[in-house]
Amino acid sequence: MNQDISYWVNQIIDGNRALLSQAITLCESSLVEDQNISIKLLEQLIPYSGKSIRIGVTGTPGAGKSTFIEALGTYLISNHNLKIAVLTIDPSSERSKGSILGDKTRMNLLSSMDGAFIRPSPSSSILGGVAKYSYETMLLCEAAGFDIILIETVGVGQSEIAVNQLVDMLLMLHIIGGGDDLQGMKRGLLEWVDLLIINKADQGTELMAENEALNLKNALHLFPLRQSGWIPKVVTCSSLEKRGINEIWSIIETFYSSIKSSGYLDMSRELHQKIWFEQLLRSSIHQFVDQHQSFNAIKNEKLSAYDEYHNPLLLLRELKDELKKKFSSN
Repeated sequence: MNQDISYWVNQIIDGNRALLSQAITLCESSLVEDQNISIKLLEQLIPYSGKSIRIGVTGTPGAGKSTFIEALGTYLISNHNLKIAVLTIDPSSERSKGSILGDKTRMNLLSSMDGAFIRPSPSSSILGGVAKYSYETMLLCEAAGFDIILIETVGVGQSEIAVNQLVDMLLMLHIIGGGDDLQGMKRGLLEWVDLLIINKADQGTELMAENEALNLKNALHLFPLRQSGWIPKVVTCSSLEKRGINEIWSIIETFYSSIKSSGYLDMSRELHQKIWFEQLLRSSIHQFVDQHQSFNAIKNEKLSAYDEYHNPLLLLRELKDELKKKFSSN
């Protein structure tokens, strides 16, 4: 970082996309120096965040999440003059730890628009369909002045619930005839969905889509009333033919207005920030302990002893006992 923190802060607030991208890269870096800089940046940028509508977009692979996001994003930019940040999560390889990060290439039209910012991030094997630093990335985009933050999850099913700890509203894409996929998700994910969208309701399949939507509406009514008071909606949409997008935006506006006036928005965001703080706390403690020389000596001793004992639980208990003695003596 050639310039001081205040320069970066001012540039990001002014909407400098290049420095915003670099700030996100600092957050995602595993280097301690980069992490320290990103924390200083976020400390000063947090007061400028929180003014956007945060939306999660989930659904099984093949449900058309990228096509839908491009259709919604281009509609909002062209018809409502809104600035859209799209945070896409791509699965990371367990073997190479790499990620394709191809969502930007799948949203050619949206990525070419001045009002859009698309940032792919690797999941880095983090469960829940989101990336490790999705919350930090979202705050940076909000500070940069984006009106809508769209978070596209990996799309792996029931473990996607973690995205609900980031967003105000959760949209789930479903395709015609995908009842088995929906059944596989059971209550876990559906309890959090605010808007269920039957996507790919293209010309010739409208009636099938409407029938499926009706069945899903009846199913969702079996769930208990949300704390927010919101009753989940089910709509049909053709992202390819750009049909149903305006209705979806109207529902999003109604939802946001409802939770804002009831006070639920402030309450849920406060909870999300507390969850983020707890994650930061655990990460800081882990980093501190991992860098502590005496702890590493004990850890390495137990790792070396594994070949002799072949009992990880016994060694773990011994390690915990030694740590208790060490810290209690101090």
